[in-house]
Amino acid sequence: MMMTEMLQVAEVVAREKNIEREEVLDAMEQALVKLGKAKYGSELDIRAKIDRKTGKMQVFRATTVVEAVEPELAAQQVSLKDALKVEKEAKLGDVWTEELPPVEFGRIGAQSAKQVIVQKVRDAERARQFEEYKDRVNEVINGSVKRVEYGNVTVDLGRAEGYLRRDELLPREHYKVGDRIRAIIYDVRQETRGPQIFLSRTHPMFMAKLFAQEVPEIYDGIIEIKAVARDPGSRAKIAVLSHDSSIDPIGACVGMRGSRVQAVVQELQGEKVDIIPWAADPATFVVNALAPAEVAKVVLDDEANRMDVVVPDEQLSLAIGRRGQNVRLASMLTGWDIDIMTEAEESERRTREFNERTNLFRTALDVDEVLAQLLVSEGFTQVDELAASSLDDIAGIEGLDETIAEELKTRAASWLAAEAAKADAKRKELGVTDAVAALPGLKLAQVVLLGEKGIKTLDDVADLAGDELIEALGTGSLSLDQANAVVMAARAHWFTDGASGGKPGAAA
Repeated sequence: MMMTEMLQVAEVVAREKNIEREEVLDAMEQALVKLGKAKYGSELDIRAKIDRKTGKMQVFRATTVVEAVEPELAAQQVSLKDALKVEKEAKLGDVWTEELPPVEFGRIGAQSAKQVIVQKVRDAERARQFEEYKDRVNEVINGSVKRVEYGNVTVDLGRAEGYLRRDELLPREHYKVGDRIRAIIYDVRQETRGPQIFLSRTHPMFMAKLFAQEVPEIYDGIIEIKAVARDPGSRAKIAVLSHDSSIDPIGACVGMRGSRVQAVVQELQGEKVDIIPWAADPATFVVNALAPAEVAKVVLDDEANRMDVVVPDEQLSLAIGRRGQNVRLASMLTGWDIDIMTEAEESERRTREFNERTNLFRTALDVDEVLAQLLVSEGFTQVDELAASSLDDIAGIEGLDETIAEELKTRAASWLAAEAAKADAKRKELGVTDAVAALPGLKLAQVVLLGEKGIKTLDDVADLAGDELIEALGTGSLSLDQANAVVMAARAHWFTDGASGGKPGAAA
């Protein structure tokens, strides 16, 4: 009777915990092993088996045939010499089993077995939960609030628990035990205390998934959500693209009388949503993202991933938004750093830059103001650009010929050589090594800047992160990729001469 009950218990536990019956029976066998060791000795190699059909329980003592018995494992091993006396065909590695009398389940033994079974079943349940949820990241789930502790919410998902940290909830959002809640799974981790399922209501993907649930065209792939930026609980921007020219992506997302977007806004506690058309051209995309503000002009700096946006004076506050919200969301949405300025500010800046460049050419090339202004008007911003230009390009400027062009190139080259010599002398005076000066991607003027900030050796440069190098040289001096390349070039010697003066342990 007891044997049959064991199988019935295994069935019930497996059903309740949603795990395999085999895993429950394995846990029971391990509990029998523990009881067997307690009764017959912990030094023995005890094994147990439960018949999957009848429920019959058996406990065995296992002995392994070895060349020479190790003293500390004498109870689990038998030497080949002794084994051959018993069994002529015995060989190394054979495992002999001897059935032991059934284990008696006393009160303490039963409690001990229960602990083993409970722990093993819990481990199996945790493994099942992790396998079930690890592939459900970015999926919206519904649950009920199980506990609220210091603002952090534990959500009952049915066969698992999810965790909503306070910073993943919308501002001014409060839940009580039993409340229904909808959130997105943004991370699933396997930790010592079991699988941790982290939920969020502030994640940008949560809004994207809500729109996919409300807008059939998004679910079907006709309309694609290209980017989302959120200021949770306040305002959001979402960029959409239609793959069917006959379908308006904005109209489809708004819905009849705003029904679709209102369903999302209601779920997000009144968070305002700007739906904008996505564009492949960065300038157009930024202009769209800054809506409802009107943009007069856009100037791109691809290397710095930066964009200067010029707006009419009366549109400045609208473009920036309350506490910079509009421009911040537009920057997050497009991935560009955006600098907003009025037409008056942009005109003043252009005049200042024009005068600075004019004075540079007047001084460096020893020419009059008219010729210097002509060069600036033609797009030259630095002397090295002029030195690198072809004679035909310079001579093609109205009012110049090949003779003047050649003279300008000669003067530009001479001035650059003189400046390089000054910079090199300054570099040596500061104690910056030749190896730093030879790093690819750095100009001599930049090397001098590093020296003035105490960065004088390869190791000094190598110890920097890319953004720290940019900070040392000044914003806009290098892109992050260029800065990282310089730092990696400085670290190269760690891997070539690490054993003789390089960074200790770096070669390894």
